[in-house]
Amino acid sequence: QVQLVESGGGLVQAGDSLRLSCAASGRTSVVVAMGWFRQAPGKEREFVAAISWSGGNGYYADSVKGRFTISRDNAKNTVYLQMNSLKPEDTAVYYCYLRDMNTYWGQGTQVTVSS
Repeated sequence: QVQLVESGGGLVQAGDSLRLSCAASGRTSVVVAMGWFRQAPGKEREFVAAISWSGGNGYYADSVKGRFTISRDNAKNTVYLQMNSLKPEDTAVYYCYLRDMNTYWGQGTQVTVSS
């Protein structure tokens, strides 16, 4: 069983930065990718960013390109999401995921950006 623990969420003002972390533990097969989705109140969960575990290639939603950066530490099985120039519309619960032969999700961490 794989467990994902997110941290780093909080309440910030527009223009501020936050860094989210997601640490994976437990038994995994070959990790293909890790990444982040988010869900704002009353909206569907949406893709934010992902990173391929072998090559380290990052993929981003258009809404966060140029502001968010995803990175990973293979040795620690941890993925990070550096979020800069935050906007009120970034307010959501951010969920980490890990994909190997299955897909696992974290419990989520709240990010609130005030205007």
